[in-house]
Amino acid sequence: MRLRRRPAAVAREDEFLTSEAARQTDVSGRWGAAGLPLARSRNFRSSSTRLAARLRPEGAGLARVVVLALGSVTLLVSGPRILGNATNVVVQGVVSGNGIDFGRLHRVLLIAATVYAVGGLLGLLQARTIATVVQRAMSTLRADVEDKLNRLPLSYVDRQPRGDLLSRVTNDIDNLAQSMQQTLSQMLTSVLTLIGTVIMMFTISPMLAVVALVTLPLSWGSMKLITTRSKKQFIAQWQHTGMLNAQVEEAFTGHTLVKVFGRQADVEATFDAKNTELFEAGHGAQFVSGIVMPVMAFFGNLNFVIIALVGGLRVISGQMSIGDIQAFIQYSRQFTMPLTQLASMVNMMQSGIASAERVFELLDAPEELDRPDLVPPPDPVRGRVVFDHVSFSYDPATPLIEDLSLVAEPGRTVAIVGPTGAGKTTLVNLVMRFYDLAGGAIVLDGIDIADLTRQDLRRNIGMVLQDTWLFGGTIRENIAYGNPDATEEQIRAAAKATYVDRFVSTLPLGYDTVLADEGSAVSAGEKQLLTIARAFLADPAILILDEATSSVDTRTEVLIQRAMAALRSNRTSFVIAHRLSTIRDADTILVMEHGSIVEQGSHDALLARDGAYARLYNAQFAGAAVDLA
Repeated sequence: MRLRRRPAAVAREDEFLTSEAARQTDVSGRWGAAGLPLARSRNFRSSSTRLAARLRPEGAGLARVVVLALGSVTLLVSGPRILGNATNVVVQGVVSGNGIDFGRLHRVLLIAATVYAVGGLLGLLQARTIATVVQRAMSTLRADVEDKLNRLPLSYVDRQPRGDLLSRVTNDIDNLAQSMQQTLSQMLTSVLTLIGTVIMMFTISPMLAVVALVTLPLSWGSMKLITTRSKKQFIAQWQHTGMLNAQVEEAFTGHTLVKVFGRQADVEATFDAKNTELFEAGHGAQFVSGIVMPVMAFFGNLNFVIIALVGGLRVISGQMSIGDIQAFIQYSRQFTMPLTQLASMVNMMQSGIASAERVFELLDAPEELDRPDLVPPPDPVRGRVVFDHVSFSYDPATPLIEDLSLVAEPGRTVAIVGPTGAGKTTLVNLVMRFYDLAGGAIVLDGIDIADLTRQDLRRNIGMVLQDTWLFGGTIRENIAYGNPDATEEQIRAAAKATYVDRFVSTLPLGYDTVLADEGSAVSAGEKQLLTIARAFLADPAILILDEATSSVDTRTEVLIQRAMAALRSNRTSFVIAHRLSTIRDADTILVMEHGSIVEQGSHDALLARDGAYARLYNAQFAGAAVDLA
């Protein structure tokens, strides 16, 4: 079951919700809800190059990371060799019979302690620096994504599953930041440690170093095989996690409906099935990835046995000292650690690159750009709107509005009625330039709206939608959203004019009441009153009301109609209504069917014509006379 409500900003007729769009929402929305990449990167090299370009402004910070890592690894790698010298001091003192030179031993141990302390300090500075670099880069990326969202056309946002789009903006960037912060520093340190360890091993004994490196191809090949298998398992785990999260979210959101229809058992059965699938996928992923450590430990132990055997023979023959073989064994044990770390980082890097690719896809989406040769709007805007042979369709293969012409004079109210899917909301969306026309023009005060910037156009239009939208904040802030510069007196005046003050005054905190979860602290009707107050405060030249009183009771509707009459005064208004009793006083009523205006005129004139409007009007007030027996 899908219980998600469409965002108010994209409300329009049901004709655009095709079965294909619903299918995409079901798949991508559910998997995207997990907040994890849905598949591995399709183009790892290209995405990695682009990600590296994102880090280029942080070049100085990355250089510091490299220098700190080089210093830290150099000191830490030299530690076993210094401790080997300490062992030699002890052995020499015992073997010679002259006793241990504790002064020399203390100096060597002090040097070793200093080396390890400074190396650890450099490692901490490296971690702090890489965290600063990555978080600053991700902050810039988030800002770019936010700017991109504001430039995206409504048609793009409308076609994207909401959960998947939100996942790209939030979870994918978080996943990218986490993977980069952990992998960049760790991979750099692991590679430098591996190189440094090999160098130190060759300085102690080239022959033993060659023996130790014999197991390297076996270790690397095993890791390659395991990580290849684990990637597939993790992808399946992410997918099932997303599907389970979506099912839980739906059941929670529609908890009341589940109770009403007695579907608890079905919900539990669905959850159990998806939970079992997640268990099987997760078990496989964790088992395969968990093999890395035992396999690497096996090769490490094998390497240790060979080195201990060969090294012991060389000590007995006098070709190596006990301190050297001790240091070499430490290096051999240390040699496998970077390989293990690199193996574990590969999966995490794949996850981060997959997230980066999804974010880059969003950044590459076509934008809603204004032409450079646009003109300023008239000052002041009178609000004369002319539809000149307008044509439009969401799908070129399915025409919706064809050759539509009408004139809305300044200060007049135009009501738009018709059956569901007739194109009523589409018509006002075209006025807002949420979509561009396929043909014809819409002219505002003699200027084609295509010659105005969208910001200039929308600044002069107020819109109240059937689907209310309130953000987390106080009631005062929600009303002032229509005019951020409004004074307290203006806010309260708008609230009183739209009868918001009547219920706000009953709340303990009044206008300081905090609304959360899209206004969960107030009823549906009160939400609509707040959105009407917001439009009232904005004082636009053109007003669009899309079923703005659909959630209020009859008495409140009468009060709202009076407020709307005052709000519509001296401004052009487009009113979409299904309850025809609310638009009797409109100057012009347009009756739309299949994207065309089939009738227009006043309420009384259209009733007298006894056509499409009369049928709609009479259907709302005629009693049911159907024999159900």
